Amino acid sequence: MRKILLVIDMQNDFIDGSLGTKEAVEIVPKVVKKIKSYPAEDVFATRDTHPEDYLNTQEGKYLPIKHCIKGTNGWQICREVAPLIPEGHIFDKPTFGSVELAKAVKKMAEKEPLEIELVGLCTDICVISNALLLKAVLPETKISVAPDCCAGVTPQKHKAALETMGSCQIMGIL
Repeated sequence: MRKILLVIDMQNDFIDGSLGTKEAVEIVPKVVKKIKSYPAEDVFATRDTHPEDYLNTQEGKYLPIKHCIKGTNGWQICREVAPLIPEGHIFDKPTFGSVELAKAVKKMAEKEPLEIELVGLCTDICVISNALLLKAVLPETKISVAPDCCAGVTPQKHKAALETMGSCQIMGIL
C-alpha cells in the first residue's frame, strides 16, 4: 500500500501574510517534520492561486482580502516547506478544492492501492474541501488528516472541520 501526503496551501499569505494566524505559524515545523517522514516522491502540494483582479471574483466579494495573487511573495509556498516538495508535484488551484489533484490521485489509485494523509491550511476551508473531494472520487480509500499539522481560520473552526471530516470517514491522526 502506497501512502501519500498532500500538503495543502502552506503559503506565505496563509501563514504570516494577509490571512496569517499564530496557529498557522505554529504548525510550520510540524508540517516540515511530517513531510520529511515520507519519501519525496509521495509528497504533493496545492497552491491557492488567484489573479490580480481577485476582488472582482465571487470568492473575492465574500473574502475581500487580496491573497495568494499569482507571482507574489504571498503566493509562494513558505521557505521551510518549498524545498521539500518535488518539482512537478504542486497543483495550482483557483478555488478551495483542486479537481486536478483529485484526478491525479485517482489515477495513482487505479495503479496501486493508496492511503492519503492531508496537512496544511486552512482546515475549515481548503483542507476539508480537498479531503471531501478526494473521498467523493475514492470512497474506499483511507483518507486521514493530521490535526496537529493543520490550522483553521480560528481554533473553533479547525475543531469543527475535523469533526465534520470525521463524520465523513476522514479520520484525524496525531
